[in-house]
Amino acid sequence: MIALKNKNGFIKIFDTTLRDGEQTPGVSLTPEEKLDIARQLDRLGVDVIEAGFPITSEGEKKAIKDIVKADLNAEICALTRTLKADIDSAIECDVDSIHTFISTSDVQMKNVLKKKPEEVLAIAIDSIEYIKKHGFICEFSPMDASRTRMEFLKKICKAAERAGADRINIPDTVGIMIPDNFRKLIEDVCKAVKVPISVHCHNDFGMAVANSLAGVEGGASQIHVTINGLGERAGNAALEEVVMALHSIYGKKTKINTKLIYGTSQMVSRLTGVVIQPNKAIVGENAFAHESGIHTHGVTVKPSTFEPISPELVGRRRRLIAGKHAGAHGIRAELEESGIKPTEEQLREIVRRVKELGDKGMTVTDADLLAITRAVTGEVKEEKRVVDLIDLAVVTGIRAIPTASVKLILDGKEYTAAETGVGPVDAAMKAIQKLTDKLVNVRLKEYRLEALTGGSDAVAEVVIKVEDKDGNIVSARAAREDIVMASVEAMINGINKILLKRRK
Repeated sequence: MIALKNKNGFIKIFDTTLRDGEQTPGVSLTPEEKLDIARQLDRLGVDVIEAGFPITSEGEKKAIKDIVKADLNAEICALTRTLKADIDSAIECDVDSIHTFISTSDVQMKNVLKKKPEEVLAIAIDSIEYIKKHGFICEFSPMDASRTRMEFLKKICKAAERAGADRINIPDTVGIMIPDNFRKLIEDVCKAVKVPISVHCHNDFGMAVANSLAGVEGGASQIHVTINGLGERAGNAALEEVVMALHSIYGKKTKINTKLIYGTSQMVSRLTGVVIQPNKAIVGENAFAHESGIHTHGVTVKPSTFEPISPELVGRRRRLIAGKHAGAHGIRAELEESGIKPTEEQLREIVRRVKELGDKGMTVTDADLLAITRAVTGEVKEEKRVVDLIDLAVVTGIRAIPTASVKLILDGKEYTAAETGVGPVDAAMKAIQKLTDKLVNVRLKEYRLEALTGGSDAVAEVVIKVEDKDGNIVSARAAREDIVMASVEAMINGINKILLKRRK
């Protein structure tokens, strides 16, 4: 565990998904959607929900009022600039707390506010006093604190504390800090004031979570986060990453019910329309997925060999992926989870086919694996096969008549035949029937594609029923990325089953 300046039992989680998260380019939530997310955040266990920026629109104000009326356990907060109109708008919403901010870096004071430091200081004090006079909890943010001169940052933080601010938030507004420097910055602020310190980090250089945790190392007792790391530009510190790092690496506690993390992530992704990248920590599709044979073997024996936390801890399940890196242990475990127990011989053939597809650059889905398995386990064993495919060639096109040429072994002898048909599959089936007619007269009773997954190179599963002249009916199947090849294999499997049935 990592030693911390902050000795508090809990780290508070201030969630700004509904405010900073909604500022993600392209995201706009209705009041109803914001209320749904707020309720879920409350179930999740966040300490503070920053419900929005009420001055921006009537719809925003309505959404905040609806969240307040929902009588949630979390503290409901509204964001304001240090303007009386903004603060009055937040007061009208009857929130629990008001988070007010003003720029304090030279670059923003000069170019955005066009004010001198003394003016900014006076405005901040007046705003905080106005909020406190109306009986609200006040959190104050010196915006762009990470680029603010330390002397002025300490000065305005001390003034905010004297004016009655209940919390002071230190934002890395443009995400330019590195953890060591941010930890030192928070340490210096904590020495200057006694009120609780919060941190709000942006992810412009991919260090929002690392800087947030560094802030806790420096003495911060609250972290601003968003679900899935949503937010302006590259986003904010992701709640799921911050919380799990606090629990598992730092040994710190939060009020978050971690088993609801994945469900909350999925809900926010669905309502905002922002897709979660597959390799996103904790909530990404691949976060608890294993393909490598070494990894899958390890996690099936003892999960902690290749997993830092249990997937169930965040409401997820482990996934063992079939692919070219897969091993027999992983594929067996995946199949057994579906109630399938292949023999060693069958497993070797399944693994061989999976790797063959992987070598072609294909992703082998769960449906693909099951289709391959059904095909393999449904095949007649090699020593019992009377008919075997040696070669297959097809010709088709706009002007060409679909033609198939097949070469088979029938009872140990090679035979070749060619036929035309309405398509390459039909032609191939007719060629097979032509060669096997004397051995076993069969007709194709049923043909269907049962599983077709992925793109144009997906695995196709062909299921057929064949009937001989005596009325024997058997089903057979095959799975290949080539539909013609899958059809031919299924037909030959069916013929072998009919022959085996008759000879028995």
